[in-house]
Amino acid sequence: MLDLFSIKKGALMAVDIGTDSIKLVNLKAVKSGYQLLNFGMIPLAPGTIVEGSIVEAEAVNEAIKNLLELEKINVKNVATAVSGASVVIKKIKVPYMSHEELEDSIKFEAEHYIPYDIDEVNLDFHILTKYEEKEEERPEQIEILLVAVKKDKVNEYVNLFSELGLKPLIVDVDVFAIENAYEYNYGIQEGEIVALIDMGAGMTNINILEEGVTTFTRDISFGGNNYNQAIREEYNISYQLAERLKLGEETEKISTRDIIPLLMASTEEFADEIQKSFDFFKSTGDYRVDKVVLSGGCSKIIDLDKYLTKNLGIVTEIFDAFKNISIDEKSFDPEYIQYIAPFAAVGVGLALRRLGDNK
Repeated sequence: MLDLFSIKKGALMAVDIGTDSIKLVNLKAVKSGYQLLNFGMIPLAPGTIVEGSIVEAEAVNEAIKNLLELEKINVKNVATAVSGASVVIKKIKVPYMSHEELEDSIKFEAEHYIPYDIDEVNLDFHILTKYEEKEEERPEQIEILLVAVKKDKVNEYVNLFSELGLKPLIVDVDVFAIENAYEYNYGIQEGEIVALIDMGAGMTNINILEEGVTTFTRDISFGGNNYNQAIREEYNISYQLAERLKLGEETEKISTRDIIPLLMASTEEFADEIQKSFDFFKSTGDYRVDKVVLSGGCSKIIDLDKYLTKNLGIVTEIFDAFKNISIDEKSFDPEYIQYIAPFAAVGVGLALRRLGDNK
């Protein structure tokens, strides 16, 4: 996580800019944990965001303004997240050194692994190796999770919010925001390895956690748009109609039963891509994935969790981002909250952030 400015207190709202929509989440700390104050979602036209990059800044700007007006929110402090090719996450080994020493030498270590000029990125790291401070028990090498985000990507988001009169205080990475939401809502089970898969319209993020700690990440250029394209090619219909069909809405001429074979074929292709990532992960050690948890708007594709369970041979479930969040049923329809829960994973993870977090 990148803390761009420094404040000690004040409300913080989350704004998740996705490929096909923008989500806003505002949480309030209460005795039992957190309560949902605001959730808003507004669609974006295809091509507004491409592979995590803002192509139509004016459209994004207008969408955020509309969200703030609809939710009647006056909070100025924002947490947001980036993803795509401008983000590099690698698990590496370095000679043993203290946290302070690593902070001083991380730029030198990162130069061997980052495909960009080191001065063009913001760097962060998290030490994965557990060890005692006693000198005789220190390992020769330690494993760290290295994170680099191109500065121009961060500046793109900072400038966007600044133009709206907002203060972008935290810029996180999508996969870590989802990890944060998962840990809060589901807890960490000893020895468990979980694959968090966030499926968007154009891209899918995979984050494999071992006892709650990221050990492998990968982006796949496969998303809900692949399903839309298959349906459109078969029936020569609009993108919008294909979108509605894949989520279970029937039309006069095309039924859910008609498109099931297309959905299954696309899911087989999707599962093959996921399996390649799992196979590579397994090759790095004696690992096995115990559970898959799906988030993102495209997780709502008809029976996607069931198809993946069958194709991967691993129990797959849909992420409930509000599982441990207090919901006032006078303010929010429980059925609506249940429906949009997987859409809100990044937003909830961001809204749970506080300045000074180390992951």
